[in-house]
Amino acid sequence: MLRSLHMKLVLIMILLVVCLMTITGAFLINSVNRFYLNEFYTQMAEVFSRDTEFVRDLVTAKEGETDGAQAIDQILLAKMGTLGVDGKNRNYYILDGKTGAILSSSDGDAGQSLEGLTPNLLIALNEGREGNESDLTANYMDLALPISRGGQDYIIYVLDQCSTVRELNSQLFQLIIESLAFGLVISVLLSFLLSKAMVNPIRALTRGVKRVAEGDFGHELQTESHDEIGVLTNAFNAMAGQLQTTIREVDSERTKLSTLFLHMTDGVVAFNQSGEVIHSNPAAEEMLDMAIPVGGAVTYQDLFGEIAPLETILTLDQDCLESETVRGERILLYLLAPFDREKQVGVLVVVHDVTQQVKNETMRKEFVANVSHELRTPITNIRSYAETLEENPDLPPEMTTGFLHVILNESDRMTHIVQDLLTLSRFDSGHSQLNLTTFPFADVLEDSYQAVRIEAQRHGHSLSLEGTEDLPSLRADRERVLQVIMNILSNAIKYTPDGGNIAMSAGADQDRVWLEVADNGIGIPPEDRERIFERFYRVDKARSRESGGTGLGLSIAQEIIRQHEGSLTLVDRPGPGTTLRMELKRGGPKP
Repeated sequence: MLRSLHMKLVLIMILLVVCLMTITGAFLINSVNRFYLNEFYTQMAEVFSRDTEFVRDLVTAKEGETDGAQAIDQILLAKMGTLGVDGKNRNYYILDGKTGAILSSSDGDAGQSLEGLTPNLLIALNEGREGNESDLTANYMDLALPISRGGQDYIIYVLDQCSTVRELNSQLFQLIIESLAFGLVISVLLSFLLSKAMVNPIRALTRGVKRVAEGDFGHELQTESHDEIGVLTNAFNAMAGQLQTTIREVDSERTKLSTLFLHMTDGVVAFNQSGEVIHSNPAAEEMLDMAIPVGGAVTYQDLFGEIAPLETILTLDQDCLESETVRGERILLYLLAPFDREKQVGVLVVVHDVTQQVKNETMRKEFVANVSHELRTPITNIRSYAETLEENPDLPPEMTTGFLHVILNESDRMTHIVQDLLTLSRFDSGHSQLNLTTFPFADVLEDSYQAVRIEAQRHGHSLSLEGTEDLPSLRADRERVLQVIMNILSNAIKYTPDGGNIAMSAGADQDRVWLEVADNGIGIPPEDRERIFERFYRVDKARSRESGGTGLGLSIAQEIIRQHEGSLTLVDRPGPGTTLRMELKRGGPKP
């Protein structure tokens, strides 16, 4: 209850009124006491100090006077009005100057002595001088005046019981209490009005703050005043608007980052300074072949502890730490870096799958080595035969003719290699354009059959063509398709021992046409089946060179079919030999 600002304002107003009335009352009562005290001593001074005739009468004894106290009493009776003596509240006493005994007084009820000796009375008795010291804390006022009359010492003692002052103070106190009660009522009412004017805007502001805390940034508080609370309300509205804009931007950035992490091909795993996972994307789980739950049982030590300790990465001086490992069939490159080297809040690990990159680099090196090897052999042969002809000009004509024939064959072989490399280069660079036309697929098969039939007969092969009936037309580059078929048939003739069987079978479905070329030749070992479309790759290298092969034919055929959005595959079939299947879209590749 006391935590409420409304109640605090009420209590402050009440305390303010109480303190004010208390101070005012104390000041009034003290002023009244001081006024009456000053008035008493002023009145006494007027009588006993300034009225010289009265003082002379008091100290001058008459002739034949036997009772000085009675004479003084008679003189004082004449001055009762001036002294303010009323016989009740204020009285005078005539005391013996030696013993302090009461000899006479205006108080008929007084006994032989006073109740206690006041400081002023003691001064008069002991020191023989006037006792007129004032005391605001005392509940009386008095004056003790020592005199000597007829050789006898007396003390005129005036005592005021301050009943009038007490009555006046009582009335003042009652007035103060009544004023205090009235002031309290007024202060409570005013505090309620003041608190309403102050608390209501604050309550509205509090409700607005709660809405903002709950995520409602669209509610704007109404400004009802232009004072400090109004300024605060306007500042709060501006803050809420800016906060809403900032949160939207943060959400947008977080969404972008989440989408980026979710769809990026590289794996990302983030850890806090304790090594717990705070973020991971699907790519990381797929590369590492394990689930990586956020805040779960998997930690940095479990995943990358063997590369480097977490403390080492947190305090890493360089940009990142690289490490390459083999995980199953994958080659993974890890990049480990801290979020903030000074604060050491966590570690970020990026996982790259460099398997294909390493394979491509290996293939590039092998390709360069193969090209060098393939070109070096014919160049060496040409140089050898040319040097022989140069050094022996008198060789028999038939031998010279044979040497020149070898030189021409090796030159043709280098020309074929260069032409095939240029063809593959155009395919790789995307500069090779297809000349698409619509033609009967059966005609291309028949032309290729007739082109290789004589070569097959020369080797004693049995060549057959089936399934050409009712074949649809095909939209493709006719010369390129014929080049692929001729390459497949040439390989079948080369790698099939003499007297073999080569069968061409074709067909079509709703969307595609296909051709299979099957032979019973030397076949392809299982370990080499995945590599037959690699450049310069041969199963039987010696026989390939003897037959003039470059090892690029199937690579070129694969690129041509890929440009047509088709497929060229090796068919798994029981028995010896090789079967290649070519499939093409009837409608051709997409424009």
